[in-house]
Amino acid sequence: MANSKVLEEFEQAIEGAKKVPKEALMFTYKGVTYPHANCDVETFKTIETFEAREEDLMMVSYPKCGCNWTLLLLHSIVYAAYKKPPASIVPLIEFKAPNKFEKLKADPSPRIIASHMSYDNIPQSFIDKRVKMLVTYRNPKDAAVSLFHFYNMNPMLPSYDSWDEFFQDFIAGKVIYGSYFDHAVAWNKHLDEDTIMLMTFEDMKENLEEQVKKMCEFFGISLPEEEVKQIAEKGTFKSMKENSGKTHGVLAPLIFRKGEIGDWKNYFSEAQSQEVDAKFEECLAGTKLGERLNYNVHCKW
Repeated sequence: MANSKVLEEFEQAIEGAKKVPKEALMFTYKGVTYPHANCDVETFKTIETFEAREEDLMMVSYPKCGCNWTLLLLHSIVYAAYKKPPASIVPLIEFKAPNKFEKLKADPSPRIIASHMSYDNIPQSFIDKRVKMLVTYRNPKDAAVSLFHFYNMNPMLPSYDSWDEFFQDFIAGKVIYGSYFDHAVAWNKHLDEDTIMLMTFEDMKENLEEQVKKMCEFFGISLPEEEVKQIAEKGTFKSMKENSGKTHGVLAPLIFRKGEIGDWKNYFSEAQSQEVDAKFEECLAGTKLGERLNYNVHCKW
């Protein structure tokens, strides 16, 4: 992820959030909910005029769909190819940080830039420059459970008294970054473009080496097969979780929890499961993203 300075800034944000009333932890910008501790309007306005580079490597995901896992793999690939260590900035472009955009501007290519934002909120410069974007998704039921725990373990977000209470907000899109399904529909519309590649959390769990190889090919990075294999072996979720204390400090428990497929069965009621099934049918059934999620395998009892 980052260096000690970035971790220190996150620790300060966490401590500061503990003193903030629950109702003041979130704010809405252009109809989407964000955490005050990480984001602000000034940063969003700056993003709108941010200058992308054709050489930028972008990674996008809905929250708790494998963002940090994918980012660590991408950093490993870039380091192996260019011997370029991670830049000393917050990984998500929408997160506020002192002098972040000045640092990004000075950072040599290839820059790794990440976001949780919907396609419609990605800076226009990235579209105009045809920046390659790796989009990572996870099945909605496991994503919901992971986000529930993220809320309750993270002082920067309001906690929930129960899973049932959280589920109602999740299905209504009243969580950070809005509705999972709206987010997925927006990205699905653009998956046929040659600048966008889809990868799923489930694909990574099933065959990580194959996904690392695909990442390299998509971003035009040539690595020996043995190096690809080593990145995959060191980059399993289990390995990254064990090393997360060094890479993510105080954030480690928030980011790397179980990393399992099917944990949703321990939380969902039959009615809740059917509600998500209906939402999937309405929004994603028969689409490219819907097919890749392998919904009938991962999201049925």
